[in-house]
Amino acid sequence: MNLVIDASVIIAVIMNEPRKSALIDLAKGVSLLAPFSVHWEIGNAFSAMFKRRRIKLSEARKAIEAYYQIPIRFIEVDLLEAIELADQCGIYAYDAYIIASARNQKCPLTTLDEGLVNVAKQAGITVLEVQA
Repeated sequence: MNLVIDASVIIAVIMNEPRKSALIDLAKGVSLLAPFSVHWEIGNAFSAMFKRRRIKLSEARKAIEAYYQIPIRFIEVDLLEAIELADQCGIYAYDAYIIASARNQKCPLTTLDEGLVNVAKQAGITVLEVQA
């Protein structure tokens, strides 16, 4: 089975957040997919953590090394399709890329972003949720 993941899932795993174990269990035996944009969202998340002084560069380096070990297949998303979804659903393009990926790959997605969970479900996408 394929499973689309977003940056919130990756950050939770590589930063050892409380749901890490549950997310790893969910990923066992599946192929992880993500749009290329997730890669840049990871960088943006770390820059936000730096600005808030929540993380040091040495910690970010370790987390990024862990990120590079996750077997993710990055997939293309049609930009026009994504902006149409963004317009229809009132969401940011980054969230639309996740939904479009799941729709095009005909597979579920997982995210820790409750807003994205709701929009994905409204769009008819199966969401595999991990409870806190």
